[in-house]
Amino acid sequence: MQYRTLGRTGITVSPYALGTLNLATAMGNDPADSARIVHKALDAGINLVDTADAYGDSEEVLGRALAGRRDDVVLATKFGRPTGQDPNHRGASRRWIVTAVENSLRRLRTDHIDLYQLHRPDPDAEVEETLAALTDLLRSGKVRAIGTSGMPASDIVEAQWVAERRGLARFRTEQVAYSILNRGIEREVLPTAQRFGMGTLVWGPLGQGLLTGRVRRDHNDLTRAGLFRHLTDDHRLATVEKLVPLAAEAGLPMAHLAMAFTIAHPGVTCALLGPRTEQQLDDLLAGLDVTLTDDVLDRIDEIVAPGTDIGTLDQAYRPPALDDAALRRRPIGSRAAA
Repeated sequence: MQYRTLGRTGITVSPYALGTLNLATAMGNDPADSARIVHKALDAGINLVDTADAYGDSEEVLGRALAGRRDDVVLATKFGRPTGQDPNHRGASRRWIVTAVENSLRRLRTDHIDLYQLHRPDPDAEVEETLAALTDLLRSGKVRAIGTSGMPASDIVEAQWVAERRGLARFRTEQVAYSILNRGIEREVLPTAQRFGMGTLVWGPLGQGLLTGRVRRDHNDLTRAGLFRHLTDDHRLATVEKLVPLAAEAGLPMAHLAMAFTIAHPGVTCALLGPRTEQQLDDLLAGLDVTLTDDVLDRIDEIVAPGTDIGTLDQAYRPPALDDAALRRRPIGSRAAA
């Protein structure tokens, strides 16, 4: 295992990290099976484990699984997404942050969180208030580093400027979707994170299942059932059909090609695996030492141009203005007369 430094945190992490959304019992996993997945990942050398307070009971499952092994883990969790019906049980206000961290510490059965991440930007909270609250958590020792997830490049820059001007702690990491099919972050987010010395954790390296090799145009039960939008996107499926022969020529399973691509980018620190079973984890770990040649990377660039997205991930962050028409239209009374 060739470890990497997580931005300028001084924390060393594995290039593959374990994402635990799928280990929540609501996803159909028994906690004992989830614990075995966690232990197998740790035994293989993975040392960063990522979860969130919005992932059902994932934090609780992980907390029990890490009993006796907590010191071996860079433990990351997230706050900010809704955790209930109360409108104040979400977001990035100081009020919620100080409550959310205590809840996560209790569920994770630990006295500190190594990486505490804002799960999604909160347009209703001043970034200065958010950073001030997180700075206090860092000083108290409850949190060791702070980061963001799904933050646009402009918001990353603003947060860095506010931290510098107000003498507050900086966001040290960004967690964002990245795969062969979703390369849009290569335009601004990755270069911006690199400029500020931030570590980058990427999720969805397998395109939410499309890059496993099991999802194809002509034999895909999930597509026929129409369960997920990204599995019915013809453009994405057509691109996968172009990648399948490339993987075969390289002598690699599709999943290994996809994972190796994500961690080849110098701006990416680690890629999150999201296995549901031990077998899925074994299959992914088998490709840990795969390195893609320049020729293969060039071929991928020909299929999916750098800095472009093929379709949209179901869980990708959408700025509020894209969903709320009132945020992208001037009030009628303020419009100039025709």
